[in-house]
Amino acid sequence: MVLTLVGSTSSTCSLRVAMVLHEKKVPFEFIPIDLAKGEHKAPPYMEKQPFGVVPYIDDDGFILYESRAICHYIASKYAGQGNDTLIPSSDLKAIALFHQAASTELCHFNDFAEKIVVERVFKPMNGLATDEEHVKRLLATLEYKLDAYDKILGKQKYLAGNTFTLADLFHIPYGALLPVAGAPALDLDKRPNVARWWKDITSRPTWNAVKDGVKAHTGAY
Repeated sequence: MVLTLVGSTSSTCSLRVAMVLHEKKVPFEFIPIDLAKGEHKAPPYMEKQPFGVVPYIDDDGFILYESRAICHYIASKYAGQGNDTLIPSSDLKAIALFHQAASTELCHFNDFAEKIVVERVFKPMNGLATDEEHVKRLLATLEYKLDAYDKILGKQKYLAGNTFTLADLFHIPYGALLPVAGAPALDLDKRPNVARWWKDITSRPTWNAVKDGVKAHTGAY
């Protein structure tokens, strides 16, 4: 049975999962959920995803939600195919550095980038007012965090070392929306190491395959 991804064609978390599926060369079906119509809040959907957000996967009856958990699952289950560097599997120190980098993304990047995008992009799309004072505070903190990123990336190619991992990939969907949000936080002129890293990770064929919307890929890779 082909793995099924249930989500929104352009949701950041759906894009994150789809990118990993492409990295691991896993064929998948895609069932789009219309967020505007509230399909993610309908009882049949919430039986699978009790928080009423996207996405979740159905892997031959195994239901899993939360995009980062899904990405870990896919990278682990299909460890022997596609990109085999997404999660370190043997060296204890490499595993520890990976978890450090994954925590860095969640606590020092996503926590601010996501809220900026919500305020500047998603709220206006839904007819809601942006809290610009909140955005200013978020931007100031994210600027500070990315200064630390520039120091880290001045010593190594990627966030967990010199190999591309899920920790790098996780940044892409919300990072790509920061310019749409009019946010200068990824000011690449000020942060050459971040600039080099960002150009690298967003040039991957797997991001190019999903950035304009998730589509099923049920054929051979």
